[in-house]
Amino acid sequence: MSERVQRRTGATMLAAVLLGIGIMAALDEIGFHQVLAWHHFVETDNSALALASDGLLHTLELVMLVIGGALMLRLHETGQHAPGYRGAGFLLGMGGFQLFDGIVDHKILGLHQVRYVDNLLVYDLCWNLAGLLLLAIGYWLLRRARRGEALSQR
Repeated sequence: MSERVQRRTGATMLAAVLLGIGIMAALDEIGFHQVLAWHHFVETDNSALALASDGLLHTLELVMLVIGGALMLRLHETGQHAPGYRGAGFLLGMGGFQLFDGIVDHKILGLHQVRYVDNLLVYDLCWNLAGLLLLAIGYWLLRRARRGEALSQR
C-alpha cells in the first residue's frame, strides 16, 4: 500500500529561515561581539547594559534555533519536508538577518556599528554585500527548487 505524503513547502521554508537567522545571529554574536569585541548589540557607556543586550541577542538566536530545529525535525520525522527548499530557506534567513542588521540596526536605529573606526564605508559595504550575496544565492536555490531542479529533489 503506497501512501502519498504531503510535502509542506511553507513549513520547510519557515523552519529553514529560522535556522538561518539563528545561525547568522550566532556567527555575528560570537564572532563580532565576543571574539573580535567590535561592538555590542546596543552600544552604550553602561557596560552592564551593553553586555545584557548581547545576552538578549544570544537568547533570541537560541529561540530561533530551537524552534527552527524542532520544526525541521518534525517535518523530517513525518516525511513532510520539501526537498530542495531547506538550503534556500537557510540562506535566505542568513542573508535576511545580515541585511536587516546592517540597514536597520546599524543605520536606521543606530544600535551599533560594524566596527568603530573613522571610515565605516568599507565595513558597511562588506557587511551589506555579504547579506545581499546570501540572499541572491538563496533566491537562486529557491527558483531551482520551485522548478524541481534542486539537487536534493532528484
